[in-house]
Amino acid sequence: MIYTLPLYRKFKFLLVAVFLFLFQSGFSQTNKSYPPSNFPDRIIMGLKGDPAHSRAVNWRTDISVKKAVAEIHEADPSPDFEKNAKRVDANSQSLVLDKKEVQYHEVNFTALKPATQYMYRVGDGKRWSEWFHFTTASDQQAPLSFLYFGDAQSDVRSLWSRAIRGAYSAFPKVDFILHAGDLINNANEDYQWGEWFEAGGWLNGMIPSLSTPGNHEYFRGKDKKAQLSMHWRPQFVLPENGPEGLSETAYYIDYQGTRFITMDSEAAFSDSLVMQSQTAWFEKVAQNHGLRWTVVIHHHPIYSTNLGRDNQKWRKKMEPLYKKYKVDMVLQGHDHSYARGINMPIGEIRKKPDGPVYVVSVSGPKMYDIGLQSWMDRAASNTQLYQHINITDSLLAFKAYTVNGDLYDSFDLQKDVNGENTLIEYSNSLQVQERLELPERLQKRFNKKEMKEYNQRFLDYKARNNKHE
Repeated sequence: MIYTLPLYRKFKFLLVAVFLFLFQSGFSQTNKSYPPSNFPDRIIMGLKGDPAHSRAVNWRTDISVKKAVAEIHEADPSPDFEKNAKRVDANSQSLVLDKKEVQYHEVNFTALKPATQYMYRVGDGKRWSEWFHFTTASDQQAPLSFLYFGDAQSDVRSLWSRAIRGAYSAFPKVDFILHAGDLINNANEDYQWGEWFEAGGWLNGMIPSLSTPGNHEYFRGKDKKAQLSMHWRPQFVLPENGPEGLSETAYYIDYQGTRFITMDSEAAFSDSLVMQSQTAWFEKVAQNHGLRWTVVIHHHPIYSTNLGRDNQKWRKKMEPLYKKYKVDMVLQGHDHSYARGINMPIGEIRKKPDGPVYVVSVSGPKMYDIGLQSWMDRAASNTQLYQHINITDSLLAFKAYTVNGDLYDSFDLQKDVNGENTLIEYSNSLQVQERLELPERLQKRFNKKEMKEYNQRFLDYKARNNKHE
């Protein structure tokens, strides 16, 4: 041998040291780092006020930026508009995240014209982002459309990116995007938030995002109590009209004839007093608002898709209120599978829902097994999906798509002059068969008894749903 054992060990330790340096420096494929610079990044649009007359934008830089600004102008096909753009000063805050000091900047464009296309950019007066286009909402009741995503959570840059990019490619004219919690896996991991922003890319700056936190946006502090991610409020621009202590996690927004109410279910689960205050707030904003439709968004399902989960306290509190105030649809995540249905006894005609339509969905690659319970009218296992919803004065049209772009689920809610809904079911005529096979890792993990139980649930589910009218 040419090399002596001590020399081999020396080189071995050197190689290990180099690998660890690269890994900790963020060059590994799994932990790509996203350091800030003096150029704007993580630009995201939100809604803080009346969507017909305002838009809010947030972005990040390093601490060398001493003054952040934005410019806005009505959209113009000529490039000569820049000299006439209105400049708006940003509100900035400095934070230490991942032991690094960064700055977040926020502007709220106000006094905008309804149903008008604008363009804006952000920066420091010398270093600018690109110009982004957006269109304000109408100040009248009008048709709207939006995208809804269940949990992204894991492998966000690698695999969730195909969900949000595919959804935007198919439906680029949506009014906004809803995220039903667990956007990432670890609440305070900056590189995971970096992946989330990279996956959405520039479309985050053009289409408003309305997000609700899931359990993975919370962490346990030194006092062992649940605390919201340190990234959440600095990086998002969301309405601040929720109950005390839940600013930008529970809120509502009215958009062209529909009231959207976002609930912070994780905060409610963590503290019974927060559950009570949030319930009282919900009653105030859900009743007598004078709009035709009400859509609710929260992370934890009223009816779970997994047999090992049952959010009984949450269901006991909220479902009676959903029925009382005639909520039309509840959009949820958390259970890493797909199901859509209504809470009605088996055998009853389901065309007249006694309460909202419940949807649980998942857009990322982390998958659980599915319980195939009696409330489900359409289900999916081991499938990444996104949802596109259109709402007019008398019709709510819901469609769920796989990330391949295949139409997987579809129904309409038709609202009559008295505000009563009729459910029109289309899933039985879809070309794509229900995807109910267990994820491969669960097939390997389940023993014979567990597989037998799942197969029986599958047979019972198919027999039950064939009897639905």
